Amino acid sequence: MLNALIFDCDGVLVDTERDGHRVAFNRAFAAKGLDASWSVQKYHELLQIAGGKERMKHYFDETGWPADVPDRDAFIKELHKLKTDLFMHIIESGELTLRPGVARLVDEAIDQGLTLAVCSTSNERAVNLIVEKLLGARRRQHFKAILAGDVVKKKKPDPEIYLLALKTLELQPEECLVIEDSRNGLLAAKAAGMACLVTTNGYTEKEDLSGADLLVPELGDEPTINVDIQTCISLVNKETL
Repeated sequence: MLNALIFDCDGVLVDTERDGHRVAFNRAFAAKGLDASWSVQKYHELLQIAGGKERMKHYFDETGWPADVPDRDAFIKELHKLKTDLFMHIIESGELTLRPGVARLVDEAIDQGLTLAVCSTSNERAVNLIVEKLLGARRRQHFKAILAGDVVKKKKPDPEIYLLALKTLELQPEECLVIEDSRNGLLAAKAAGMACLVTTNGYTEKEDLSGADLLVPELGDEPTINVDIQTCISLVNKETL
């Protein structure tokens, strides 16, 4: 029986990667005078690595670190904080909006009395702002858990964050449906024993998502609704759609 919807954030609630996180990373690089700028294609490659700090570390390991960096961990931490501040400004300014169908499905879940949660590898401040700013205070109060950032040691595709969600929500895997957008997220959800619906975006539509219980380009709003709450219930109950 479905008792909880658990959303990833980036690429699921908001299509943040291309015009949100990527832009914020590039603005942070420019602000620090770094000779680095991530194209859409380069960022697509880097998205295979979960976590912004991990992404930057991989990039500098690959291309070379700035000469005046005595402490690489401290450098990455400071640069990521600046990037997060710049991303927060992008959200606050209204440059990004919810993906189609997100608000509708959240409202349907609330009407059904379902538990709601977010599990994301992104910075906790940014995820909370997206939920509070774009979903609004009324919907935010129905989210029992927002797990993000460094709340776990191992990031997706490791299932640690979803296992933590089960413990926090006091639920069993078969009571939950995860909504993800990527292969890493799908693998994490499945490894935790949960059903997983994948809503793709421009960065993830060509990934191997064959293990998804349902694959859609977006959740959708009228006149084209791809996923409603009854769809979610049917997925968890293993019913034919």
